[in-house]
Amino acid sequence: MSISFKIIPANDIFIIIPFLQKLSNNANSEAVLQERLLEMVTQNYECLGVYKDDKLIGICGLWFMTRHYVGKSVEIDHIYICEKFQGQGIGKIVMKWVDNYAQSKGCKASELNTYVQNYPSHKFYYNQGYEILGYHFLKKF
Repeated sequence: MSISFKIIPANDIFIIIPFLQKLSNNANSEAVLQERLLEMVTQNYECLGVYKDDKLIGICGLWFMTRHYVGKSVEIDHIYICEKFQGQGIGKIVMKWVDNYAQSKGCKASELNTYVQNYPSHKFYYNQGYEILGYHFLKKF
């Protein structure tokens, strides 16, 4: 299996919308996602494209920032591999690529959020060296 990676250019960012819609069960319209993505690409956000034979099969959002408790870091957001390709070790390869990429940009750490009931992801992230440090809270206005 030929897997490759590239950061999706900001001017092509809308290609990730179908993946975002799958992740959120179509909770947001395409227009809303377009508006948000246009803003996100101006805020230290990048999106990794995961390709099999030049076909986009997955995405991984990356937010770069400096945190007072760890220094420069990357926050992994909305990682998704098409169902057809899940369970084939691609997630591990993506995480290794992200680690190397973030380190090349001077990051000292990687962090992420996952849903409480998503037990398979907890096991996966533990196996990738992540630890649970706290809870993520959200308040909508």
